[in-house]
Amino acid sequence: MNKAKIVRNMRQIPQSSVVLNPVSEVAFSPADKDNVLRSGLVALDCSWKQAEKIFAASRAGLQRSLPYLLAANPINTYIPVKLSTAEALAAALYILGMTEEADDVMSVFKWGHSFITLNREWLDSYAECSTSGEVVQVQQEIMREHTRE
Repeated sequence: MNKAKIVRNMRQIPQSSVVLNPVSEVAFSPADKDNVLRSGLVALDCSWKQAEKIFAASRAGLQRSLPYLLAANPINTYIPVKLSTAEALAAALYILGMTEEADDVMSVFKWGHSFITLNREWLDSYAECSTSGEVVQVQQEIMREHTRE
């Protein structure tokens, strides 16, 4: 759909790009925006069954994990953190304040608008943060509230 560039070799990932990695210990935050604008945003497209092995081997770029969000894709609907690659990219763009770009990424899927609608309040909260540490604090609050419900 020409919404992203496919890179088939990890060595082609620019060193200062931001790589979305669900096992990273550093949370993605608005502080990553300069690196994203300068060198790009990378999402590795793989099955969740292979994810642990693939992400553990990933060393390229600046590794960041997305905060707690709910999937809206048909396979993992309402499952926390199990986002599709498109959902991950859209979430990151939204957190950076690039909401039109996030909407554009999701526009190619019938269910795409549901992801941002489902997570809008949380995405807005993460987007208001300045640092990774603040995102983690907001995430902890969200998780406490969500698990109580």
